[in-house]
Amino acid sequence: MDTTSKEKLIDDLRVVAGDVEELLRATANQTGERVSEARKRAEESLRSARVRLDELGAEVKVRAGDAARATDHYVHENPWQSMAVGAGLAFLLGYLFGRR
Repeated sequence: MDTTSKEKLIDDLRVVAGDVEELLRATANQTGERVSEARKRAEESLRSARVRLDELGAEVKVRAGDAARATDHYVHENPWQSMAVGAGLAFLLGYLFGRR
């Protein structure tokens, strides 16, 4: 799974967690065995999702740091090629935006 997909998943899990928390607050005064069981399952799912969210966030952070270090290493090892790529991208972007 690439970094963008993981970041999207993390954002989606945060939204779901917020919705579950809101649902739990809204049903706090509800009674009954079925409601109580549903609340327990929702709370457990929320805890599990939060743990997984933290793990995914840490993994994305590590991979982003690894990518930054690899890029830095490449640029230091190949400065002229890096400058040529940067200049080529700048030219291409300038050309594309200049056509508007």
